[in-house]
Amino acid sequence: MKNTLKLLVDFGPLAIFFIFYKRTGNIIDAIQPLIIATIISVLISYIIEKKIPVMPTLGAIVITIFGGLTLYFDNPIFIYMKPTIINIIFAGILFIGNILNKPLLKHLMGASINMKDEGWFELSKRWVVFFIFLAILNEIIWRNFSKAYGNQPTDDIWINFKVFGILILTFIFSVTLYPILKKYYKKS
Repeated sequence: MKNTLKLLVDFGPLAIFFIFYKRTGNIIDAIQPLIIATIISVLISYIIEKKIPVMPTLGAIVITIFGGLTLYFDNPIFIYMKPTIINIIFAGILFIGNILNKPLLKHLMGASINMKDEGWFELSKRWVVFFIFLAILNEIIWRNFSKAYGNQPTDDIWINFKVFGILILTFIFSVTLYPILKKYYKKS
């Protein structure tokens, strides 16, 4: 039950965003349900875990700000930029953690993975590169395949990238991290 609820909390807002976009064909109409679903998912996560979920909360703040700007200005450019901004923020946080010799990724995921600090630093470096890659890829896609530049009659390409592409790329990237997890795994 808890795992199913966690899955819904993690992917529910994205699914709601996709469903509302597909029903209306308008990205602006999908923003308000996305913001509401994201805030609800963070609250549910807090109730389940009994602690503030740092990354989802940061994501919710960015979604609320950029979604709010999208609604206020009636311009989707802000929501297109949201994945770029959030990926740069995550990359920056992990990068600063490595510079300060603090494996911040360990603090975010430490309870679920038992690993030596060297492994956490290596994972952080790789996630930094991956987050920067996603930020650049998002910029390329929304600037070339969205209504913002009048290049497309719809936002379907960017939406599909946002909903499915990033998810698939993240899954593939995560699988490539297995050798590091295995190498630095600590037996308790």
